[in-house]
Amino acid sequence: MSKITASEVNNLRKTTGAGMMDCKKALVESDGNFEKAIEILRKKGQKVAAKRADRDSAEGAAITKTNESNTAGVAIVLGCETDFVGKNEDFVSLANKLADIALECNTKEELLKAKIGEVTVEEKLIEQTGVIGEKIEIKAFEKINAAFVGSYIHAGNKIASVVGLSASVDGSDVAAKDVSMQVAAMNPIALDENGVDSNIIEKEIEIAKDQLRSEGKPEAMLDNIAKGKLKRFFKDNTLVNQDFIKDSKQSVKNYVSSYDKDLHVVEYKRVALG
Repeated sequence: MSKITASEVNNLRKTTGAGMMDCKKALVESDGNFEKAIEILRKKGQKVAAKRADRDSAEGAAITKTNESNTAGVAIVLGCETDFVGKNEDFVSLANKLADIALECNTKEELLKAKIGEVTVEEKLIEQTGVIGEKIEIKAFEKINAAFVGSYIHAGNKIASVVGLSASVDGSDVAAKDVSMQVAAMNPIALDENGVDSNIIEKEIEIAKDQLRSEGKPEAMLDNIAKGKLKRFFKDNTLVNQDFIKDSKQSVKNYVSSYDKDLHVVEYKRVALG
């Protein structure tokens, strides 16, 4: 059996991210063959992944990235089992690398098949499951293409959001980040009233009518009053109609148009742990 040097162990560690002892064991088992050692570590990851497949990966890191021209942005969640791992520097670094790769993909499936070094993202996640000892997976993948895309990551990588604007104008970067912050904080259900699911609207109308009946309002008045309550629901829950969190005297729509009268939000996405 060939002698395993510290340099070989360190090289394997840098390549795989595995612990020093795991790397040494893999090199010993492979008789110093670097590629076989990598394969041994991957098989270990597969075994751990199979054992932990039914675990809940509710912790992790929510990350956003935009391309250099700010015409595309992604928001992903790399999930794990514990907050301790989710805050780990290497784990967050991996999440950022995956978000960079995600910019070149259109779906979660494309991301999993994409290459990270010599392996696919899917294989890398299995490998890291063996390294860390927890279930690791891409829990969320969202992408936006627009004339200008901005993003925001809430402190601690718990929530991430991206927002697409209709044009690139002076101040688009500030506006897009501010609205992304709004999305993270207020979690709107739709861009505007036209995007609200009809089932949600019907449910809100029925809830309003039930409340009005319990207050003794006449049946003939219920429709009109319920419509008024629905308008309030749209104001509170749709992005462009919400009060702007940095200035409640104006709506998000009015805030964005203050940079340019024709500037408006065209799309948003929000991801969060859990």
